[in-house]
Amino acid sequence: MRLRMALAAIVTLLLVLTVFPSRAADTLPLQLSDAAYWKMISDFSEPDGYFQLEIITSNEASYQYVLLQLVRTAKPGGAYRGVGPGQNFTYMAALQPKMAFLIDIRRDMMLEHLMYKAVFEMSADRADFVANLFSRKRPAQLMADSSVQSLFQAYAAATADRMLSEEHLKAITARLNAAHRFPLSDDDVRRIRSIYLTFFREGVVSFYSSFRSPGYAGLMMMTDGAGRNWSFLASKENYDRVRALHQNNLIVPLVGDFAGPRAIRMAGQYLRDHGAVVNVFYISNVEDYIQGVWPSYARNLASLPVDASSVFIRWSPGSSTWLASIADFIRAENVR
Repeated sequence: MRLRMALAAIVTLLLVLTVFPSRAADTLPLQLSDAAYWKMISDFSEPDGYFQLEIITSNEASYQYVLLQLVRTAKPGGAYRGVGPGQNFTYMAALQPKMAFLIDIRRDMMLEHLMYKAVFEMSADRADFVANLFSRKRPAQLMADSSVQSLFQAYAAATADRMLSEEHLKAITARLNAAHRFPLSDDDVRRIRSIYLTFFREGVVSFYSSFRSPGYAGLMMMTDGAGRNWSFLASKENYDRVRALHQNNLIVPLVGDFAGPRAIRMAGQYLRDHGAVVNVFYISNVEDYIQGVWPSYARNLASLPVDASSVFIRWSPGSSTWLASIADFIRAENVR
């Protein structure tokens, strides 16, 4: 009996090692040069695509509900993948990946993330970040460790400053074009300006320009349903983690179709070449929009380096946010 049990344990272990071979420590960089960062964006990205809804901020009220389970399930470090705007920063703050790829079909979302990158780099703390993102003067009472409630109460009463918005736009453009030497086109600069001025006009309370957004303050003050706020602006530590990734060029925004030929696969190959796995892939409800090209999507996901702990973060309108195993998805699809 004991011999049979021991043999069964060995067979199980061999099966696990066959499906998910052991890996040496990954070789993901601690920092990317500006040239390498832009080359990655240029080489991995696909042509600008169309999405029928205007999404500038999240509309997912349940986005934090999975975070306690997520930090218990997914391994820290490794690589993060996501889609859409700023909710990705909250997931990154909790998971602390070494590197992240944000993939969206719209070039405007890639440009929004470059705008965010510049704002993070310009902003020493959370109060500066909100001031620089929304073109409001920093209220004198705010400190580096002010609560997120105090932060947004203060900015809800602050007045938009048009001259400040123009100064910030010049600083953002100079940082991206001159300091980083990213060769943005005139159209890219125009589109960044349009996105930035949307934040200026809307302010922190409401965000009518983005589909069903609860407003920036609402998103940043939500909780996981048990009273804990994990947002990237909820604490100095969360903010500093995301800012450090931006400062080291380790949040890479790409233009890509989830069923497209390049973005998902090339970013995956980069991770594979560095011995890294995708620990988390936040896909929101993208799958609702790609039913007609599902086989290509499934093949793209099957090309990713994953392990037994790798998970999707999925969201459904009118429902909630939940986790699902990427490895189970790949097995179930039986991709050829």
